[in-house]
Amino acid sequence: MSRIGKKPVAIPSGVKAAVNGNTINIEGAKGKLSYTFKSDFKVVVKDNAVVVTRPSDAKQDKATHGLIRSLVNNMIIGVTQGYKKDLEITGVGFKAAVQGKVLNLQLSYSHPINYNIPEGITVETPKPNIIIVKGVDKAKVGEVAAEIRDFYRPEPYKGKGIKYVGEHVRRKAGKAVAGAAGGA
Repeated sequence: MSRIGKKPVAIPSGVKAAVNGNTINIEGAKGKLSYTFKSDFKVVVKDNAVVVTRPSDAKQDKATHGLIRSLVNNMIIGVTQGYKKDLEITGVGFKAAVQGKVLNLQLSYSHPINYNIPEGITVETPKPNIIIVKGVDKAKVGEVAAEIRDFYRPEPYKGKGIKYVGEHVRRKAGKAVAGAAGGA
């Protein structure tokens, strides 16, 4: 089992953390986040650190202990630095543009796709083939990026579609020409 839950989470300057019942609220320069944890667990703010303690050494409690600690750590990173996912569009005529709170995608369908950007998330398109998703909540940023990617996943033959920057798309060979395959 991981012992990550035992490590206290340091609170940097400019970040406020408060525990109210079984909810922890974290507020920083980029925004506010809150998380409600299981009532068995104790989360305490002391000495500029958040300490999570578990009720027992049961396997499920150990796993949840590390989870709560990691979520609190992600919240603190989110309100100080924020999270960002970069997507890249590959394909002739494929492009994206932000119009207000709507992401407009042209992806070789007969119609444009209009994606409503959720609250707390900002989407930028510095180039027509680059989409940048930013926010303070790590899970929400990842979810929005995955939803955008799902509109046209990269296909293995020509590599067209929406992919994460740095993602490797495994390519397949196309059909062999009939004459070159040893035919008559």
